Amino acid sequence: MPQASNQTRRVAAIDIGTNSIHLLIAAVDPVLGSFNVVVTEKSTTRLGERDLDRGDLSPAAIERALLSLRHCRDLALSHGVEQIVTAATSAVREAPNGREFLSTVQEQLGLEVDLVSGPEEARLIYLGVLSGMSFGEQPHLIIDIGGGSTELILADGRDARVLSSSRIGAVRLQREFCQSDPLPTERRSFLIAYIQGAMDPAVSQVKAALQPGEQPQLVATSGTAMALAALAAAEDPRPPLKLQGYRLSRERVDQLVNRLVALTPQQRRELPALNERRAEIIVPGALILQTTMASLQIPELVICERALREGLIVDWMLRNRLLDDRFAYQSTIRKRTVLHLARGFGVDLVRAERVASHALSLYDQTRGVLHDDNGEGRQLLWAAAMLHTCGQHINIGAYHKHTWYLIRHGELLGYTENEHLMVAAIARYHRRSLPKKRHESWQLLDGRNARHTVAAMALLLRLAAALDRRPQPMIETLAVTVERAAGDGATTVHIVLQPIATAGKEPQPDLSLERWSLEACGGYVQEASGIELRVTTSPAPDLVPSA
Repeated sequence: MPQASNQTRRVAAIDIGTNSIHLLIAAVDPVLGSFNVVVTEKSTTRLGERDLDRGDLSPAAIERALLSLRHCRDLALSHGVEQIVTAATSAVREAPNGREFLSTVQEQLGLEVDLVSGPEEARLIYLGVLSGMSFGEQPHLIIDIGGGSTELILADGRDARVLSSSRIGAVRLQREFCQSDPLPTERRSFLIAYIQGAMDPAVSQVKAALQPGEQPQLVATSGTAMALAALAAAEDPRPPLKLQGYRLSRERVDQLVNRLVALTPQQRRELPALNERRAEIIVPGALILQTTMASLQIPELVICERALREGLIVDWMLRNRLLDDRFAYQSTIRKRTVLHLARGFGVDLVRAERVASHALSLYDQTRGVLHDDNGEGRQLLWAAAMLHTCGQHINIGAYHKHTWYLIRHGELLGYTENEHLMVAAIARYHRRSLPKKRHESWQLLDGRNARHTVAAMALLLRLAAALDRRPQPMIETLAVTVERAAGDGATTVHIVLQPIATAGKEPQPDLSLERWSLEACGGYVQEASGIELRVTTSPAPDLVPSA
């Protein structure tokens, strides 16, 4: 995994939820304004199992929570964090003795806990999702199904339009409605009607805030959604390494829910994708998700692994002025995550940026010749160019294969699962052999279009990397012309290299090494595209004398 730089600052976030307490320790890069997750811990404390008569947090739940929080505090301090930010949500804010519990936490453990309201909980979840995926121009609808509440958030890349919190959650509904398990048909119908009524105010707010014709992307976070995605992914022919970016259609959600509702608690516990506690509460949580998707007529959801805990980190960064604003953070998320990964693997960023510049110049000048990309591949090409040497972090020999592995297993936020695989594959094929059907990196790509894009972008990166033979910059510009022979004659791409200008009587740089290296790619260009490659050089531009 990438190593933290000397400039990083460690901070921990603790989420005291209705079902579980979560710890996250992050290494924050103040220069890039980004962070990576160092440690995560989770313990099931079941604070939501309150006294039935008074609604108090039970002594047993308090004891479990204090033990877990002590462990979280000690682990965070052992990692040298400068601050532990802690938030308590619905179970604590609704319990009559919730504030008394927080006083005990502060007295015994020295942890100052922020008791957040429902809308504030929604805001923190929103910040967490902002840090984990790119919204682009499309509005996004975020649903976070917790133990005691469900947050529904409508936002775009510029603002949050709706921050709602409804008092229904997986633990709450399990306790109040699911005494019989499996649920009888009538009880299930009653529970769905109850969920519809409880979610109706939030659903109405979302519908009112949508502009005519807008189709929001549904983003699902936290335990229930992750569990459903894990169940679905386990049945896929090629299960993903991570659930970040995993997509579930509404039809697939319906199938999973219908299957789960029919199982006994013991049968659910035997499912490999569910832990014992999640198996107990998955049915009411899944019904919340299914019912909300139906109410909003949402055809598909995408999983985001980041939520409230990561939102606490982003909020800490904003309050400590490590971010200018959350919307600027959102708009540059892809760039930040690539640079963060590159820095962690010791990539020479100056040289990587030089290769990326050459690659994008070739992309722009060879459109319709070496590629027919509509623009999406350009961003993937840039990312692959910035990361194409990261495999040297492991070994110089066959480093392109190590590069594929590191990118494949690294964290690229803001990219879908398939885009992540495409970036890794573009970097993989920038040298040595062209893609082959037997290669795992080729087999994992989803569909003909993705393979077509990867092949074209990898060829451009191969040419750009061939020009990076020396530590010092040698090339001022490269110009591309295309010569098409009459009839069925061959097409030739002619690349002219211009050396950088030199001052005074210094000799112009000799680009024979770069020319030879680029010409050596001719066979690959011919094999991949049927196009001939010709390389020449032109004189360096004259320097304008200083006054």
